[in-house]
Parts: sequence; C-alpha cells; structure tokens
Amino acid sequence: MAGNLFLFDFDGVLVDSLEVYHRAVSWCLERIGMPFISTQEEYVALFEDNFYASLAEKGVDLHAFSQALNEYARDVDYYRDVKPFTTVLTVLEELCRADTLAIISSNSAAAIGKIMARLHYNGCFREILGSEFHLSKKAKIDHMVAKYGRSRERTFYVGDTAGDIKEGKAAGIKTIAVAWGWHPRETLAAENPDFLIARPDELLAIAG
Repeated sequence: MAGNLFLFDFDGVLVDSLEVYHRAVSWCLERIGMPFISTQEEYVALFEDNFYASLAEKGVDLHAFSQALNEYARDVDYYRDVKPFTTVLTVLEELCRADTLAIISSNSAAAIGKIMARLHYNGCFREILGSEFHLSKKAKIDHMVAKYGRSRERTFYVGDTAGDIKEGKAAGIKTIAVAWGWHPRETLAAENPDFLIARPDELLAIAG
C-alpha cells in the first residue's frame, strides 16, 4: 500500500479542548481524593511525559481515576464544548487521498468517536486507538506500524505536547510537533521533534 502513515493525537491537534479536559480531570482527581491540580498550567504539565505515567508518579490509582472519568462522562455532556480546528479539517481531506491516517490518543476512543460524529469529520481516519487499547502511546504506535506495514521512516506522529514527541521518538518514528496546541513552541522545540510546524497546511509539504 502506497503512502505514508500519519498518526494524530486528538486533543490540541485536531480539536480545541484544553478547558474542557482541565475541568474534567480536575473533577475526577477531586472525586478520588487527590485534588493536586488547580490551574491549567498544572494540568498541562502532566503531558510533559505520558499522561497516565505522570498521574501514577503522583500516586494516583489509575483504575479509580478511570472509574471517576466514566462517572463524569455519564453525568456531564462535555462533548458539546469541544471545538474543531477548522484549518486542520481542510488539510485532512487532502492528506487522506494518498496517505493513511489514524488517531492515537490518551483520551478514550469512545469519547473521540462521539466528538468526531458531532463535528462531522469526513471519515479520513482508518481507526482510533484510545486509552481503552493501551495507556502507552508508544505501544499504540508500534501496533499501528505493524498493522499497516509502513516503515518507521514513513510513519509520523503528530502531537502538541512534549510527551507526544517523547513517545514518538521512543517508537523510532518521525515526530511532528504542532504549535497551536497545549504546549508552547519552546517546550516542543526542547524535545527536538523532526518537524515543528505553525500551520496545518505544512503537513502537506511533509507528506511530499
């Protein structure tokens, strides 16, 4: 099969959801008796590495956290507050003509699917691997490389946090940091991504 394999993070890359998930995670941590974040900066700092690894390092019971998140999702219609990055959507339509696209996220695939349906995404993504599949993005990247038979030289992970870049590098693929997401440009640059882009249309030049 021709083309590259583009693996996209979801939150901060495809949709603007920082305020939504800061609120959700803060609620969940308070629910399980570990309210150690209050500001957005404290929340975003959890993504300087793998999000779940960062929680575990703080002593969070990941099973209890997951249960709280499920409870929150049942009671709060937070999906309506997530907004698309419209300039990304137009690029995806062109990119998926020759390349294979999928989503790898710390978010749940079920939540992502609901959000994508509401935002009328056009079916460019072959599949979504979320937290239900594995908590490690590196493990999910490895799975997708094997499944779609691409070389790691032709596989790209598109992320907006230092943790995204670290996990992409650990998987031995090309990393693309986007400057419109959760971490500032200088934080991303410090991780030495293969590409650091300011506009979604720069993805088309990378694809070749």
